[in-house]
Amino acid sequence: MSVAHGIRTLGVLGSGQMGLGIAYVAALRARVPVLLHDRSEVQIKKGLAFMDKLLEKDVSKGKIKAEEAKEARDRVTVVAPEKGLEGFRDADMVVEAVSENIALKQSIFKDLSAKLPLETILASNTSSISITKIAASTIPEGHTASSELGQKSAARVVGLHFFNPVPVMKLVELISALQTSQETVDRAKAFAIACGKECTTSQDVPGFVANALLMPYLNEAIMWLEKGVATKEDIDKTMKLGMNHPMGPLQLADFIGLDTCLAIQQTLYQGTGDSKYRPSVLLERMVDAQWLGKKSGKGFYDYE
Repeated sequence: MSVAHGIRTLGVLGSGQMGLGIAYVAALRARVPVLLHDRSEVQIKKGLAFMDKLLEKDVSKGKIKAEEAKEARDRVTVVAPEKGLEGFRDADMVVEAVSENIALKQSIFKDLSAKLPLETILASNTSSISITKIAASTIPEGHTASSELGQKSAARVVGLHFFNPVPVMKLVELISALQTSQETVDRAKAFAIACGKECTTSQDVPGFVANALLMPYLNEAIMWLEKGVATKEDIDKTMKLGMNHPMGPLQLADFIGLDTCLAIQQTLYQGTGDSKYRPSVLLERMVDAQWLGKKSGKGFYDYE
């Protein structure tokens, strides 16, 4: 039996690559109004310019009509930075898409739970951080996890892991915290499907399925480069032509963002204590140098 997602308005917190992509598929595919918020006005302008470019590209390729592009763009409204999270009060679901930092996410979810109605679903786009820990941060002060209010607040938190680039990648990884209600899971899944995605589910373990498998592969490739086993070009070419991967591991790490890769590796290593997740020294040094990959113009490769 299909479940109605009931999302009449979506809030998206963060207008970087992931947040903007989520806003894009929600407005274009799910056809719901989107409230977009970011503390940086510069980032919002950059994100909206990128959305305009994506829509123009889809129109030029004949994927959508010009009217559809205009309707999608008109569905996106910017929540002014000074309004803060209060600007999401009319949203039925808010998706957080900020950097992979647990303290930052816990602080955001604590504020969201205090300012938004209990009926509002609170979703995180985290790719590695415990949804259970994030959900626990929504328990109101003065209440326990077992209190009625504490349970209701945490029950609306869910992991919705979209993949980059969101408009292209077909998958959403759905993660349920220990506290998440079945209704929240069902509605979140239905909304992801409305955005044109397919869903897989994972238990709330470090890295879930995708990054628990992907990150050791990327990290091993970086270590191979660090040891001088092969050049970056040959490492990537081997996996592209030998394994039929669309891009090599070093190029993929650049596209993900080396700072994001490092943050995920650290979360996996700290969460499991397993040495296979220990980040390579080269990865750490490249992040120290602010060589973050495609977004900074330099990573394992140089980008204009």
